[in-house]
Amino acid sequence: MTDRQLHLNAFLMGVGHHEAAWRHPRTEARRVLDVKHFQELARTAERGKLDSVFFADNLATGPRVRNNAPAIFEPITLLTAMAAVTTHVGLIATASTGYNEPFNLARKFTSLDHISGGRAGWNIVTSGGVDEAANFGYDEVPDHAGRYDRAAEFVDVALALWNSWEENALVLDAESGVFADSDKVRPIDHKGPRFAVRGPLNSPRSVQGRPLLVQAGSSESGKDFAAKYAEAVFTAQRTLAEGQQFYRDLTSRLARFGRRPEHLKVLPGIVPYLASTEAEAIALEAEFTDLISPEYSLRQLSWMLGTDLSTHSLDSPLPELPPIDKIRGNKSRYQLVKNLAESGDLTVRQLIGLLGGGRGHRTFAGTPEQLADDIELWFDGGAADGFNIMPPYLPGSLDLFVDEVVPILQQRGLFRTEYTETTLRGHYGLDSVPAPITASN
Repeated sequence: MTDRQLHLNAFLMGVGHHEAAWRHPRTEARRVLDVKHFQELARTAERGKLDSVFFADNLATGPRVRNNAPAIFEPITLLTAMAAVTTHVGLIATASTGYNEPFNLARKFTSLDHISGGRAGWNIVTSGGVDEAANFGYDEVPDHAGRYDRAAEFVDVALALWNSWEENALVLDAESGVFADSDKVRPIDHKGPRFAVRGPLNSPRSVQGRPLLVQAGSSESGKDFAAKYAEAVFTAQRTLAEGQQFYRDLTSRLARFGRRPEHLKVLPGIVPYLASTEAEAIALEAEFTDLISPEYSLRQLSWMLGTDLSTHSLDSPLPELPPIDKIRGNKSRYQLVKNLAESGDLTVRQLIGLLGGGRGHRTFAGTPEQLADDIELWFDGGAADGFNIMPPYLPGSLDLFVDEVVPILQQRGLFRTEYTETTLRGHYGLDSVPAPITASN
């Protein structure tokens, strides 16, 4: 037994993370349009006492529409529907600082937080796709450093808006006719390089104070941003040594911002193929790999690497790639894929096979017991505070994780057997955020 507990998040995507999941007989492709499908997944995650469910997002169709089922729903809207059928599991939505405004987004997350009883979280992204930029009137992706500068000011404004109502500002005294104490609801009067926002937010504080802040970038800028703002980090690390190095690097940056390691949870992604024997699990993974569309995968790979591979031979190694300082998109994912290809001397065909399940995240094929062993190894080995579970097909692989792996982790004393908190911040071992005390108080 140990006092330290795992944190487990279910990263949900359509009918599965594998890019060919919609083609496999274990899924029903039409369920990408069925809100009940996602509500059932949320209930499954809650049955497993998971900390949270999470949706990524992309603001463009890109290469997906011909060969893959794209994400249909805007995440905050979808999570609101999932909040209605659950009572404990956290609800984390991706939203871009590049193509939103702070007031509107802060209000949306506060609404989700109130509707769910304090279970909202925000995965902060800067959006590095050229197709996304084109949908908002840009000819190219804004430069990497500029995106993070905008993100920092954006988050500062959102934090100020969430603090614009004090704890007990909402009065609701029908007899006196006082709805709110106006002295405790204040403008923020922000005027910065990119945003001018008067405030206050037109919604009082939620039970957890504000949403949990999550971040997923692993570039140098991304890690500094996470060290300053994030309370959970979703990351892609493929080996134990890489996970340990990332963990040490990220947590070493916290002191610079007056934070301690317990303020931040690191959750690497893992795509689990589970079966009663390891051989059966490996065979199951191969079934999905065999369904990959090379045309789609080449487009995805071209996007990740900033290099057009549409006419490149599948059975050749990657061509010479541009240096990382020339990449305007996701630098950490670019470096991960480049390192993967070079370390294994892989052909393009082999590379897209490895990336098909999780776009660079680690895949695992084995028994529930073997996966529990692996999770415990990373957890005890200083590489993770928990995991971002990425089911390759849905709903079946989430069911297997909840029904077969979670009980093993519970028996080992590594994971909760019941929820002890009601808010998402509470699940992650964090206190609710009190409003700052102003001088006039």
